[in-house]
Amino acid sequence: MITGVQGCGKSLAAKSLAAEWGYELARLDAGALYDKFVGESEKKLRKALELAQKLAPMVLWVDEIEKAFASAGTSGDADAGLSQRLLATLLTWMQDRDSGVFLAATSNDISALPPEMLRKGRFDEIFFVDLPGEEVRVALFALHLKKRGWDKAAFDLPGLATATQGFSGAEIEEAIKSALYSAFAQKQQLSTEILLAEIRSTQPLSVTRAEDIQAIREWAKARAVPAD
Repeated sequence: MITGVQGCGKSLAAKSLAAEWGYELARLDAGALYDKFVGESEKKLRKALELAQKLAPMVLWVDEIEKAFASAGTSGDADAGLSQRLLATLLTWMQDRDSGVFLAATSNDISALPPEMLRKGRFDEIFFVDLPGEEVRVALFALHLKKRGWDKAAFDLPGLATATQGFSGAEIEEAIKSALYSAFAQKQQLSTEILLAEIRSTQPLSVTRAEDIQAIREWAKARAVPAD
């Protein structure tokens, strides 16, 4: 289970597992499981899990797992107990499945998940992905600039990293994209100054949702393993 701040690479980490091991990757779209007919949603989930077993060895990726199973931790009145039945099906499979299918799930709000899903034996470990530190932000700028054909040596990477304290990886990438549009509109080459102007005009999630980010970090301190 990979949880943490939005935009910090949780889904990418799950995808990277398959690439690192040379396994097939399949995404279980939990939202597509829900059906208006009684019993069909559970049947869809069982078929998906059976298919994953047939395709083993593979990584089965469940993105934002709390969106499918958060209601299972309540009385069940919200969806007539459907999420609870889906959860029971998934938990039974997690407990009894044969080897060959590695389950990697991501969550933005792990506190919404029912406790029985998080106990040892279901998920081997819970990892927490935090906002990138300064060294990682330098690497992110170098990576995204190179990806777009720019020489990192032409930019003040340490200065950009300092200016983006509190930014997620996704927000850094979006700042670079916006700066490229600005440079094109001004008929100029992309520069550190244009990048800094875009950064200053951006309010990252760590500012606009500071309380939520702090709550996620506090939860993870004693309950999860730092991903770095």
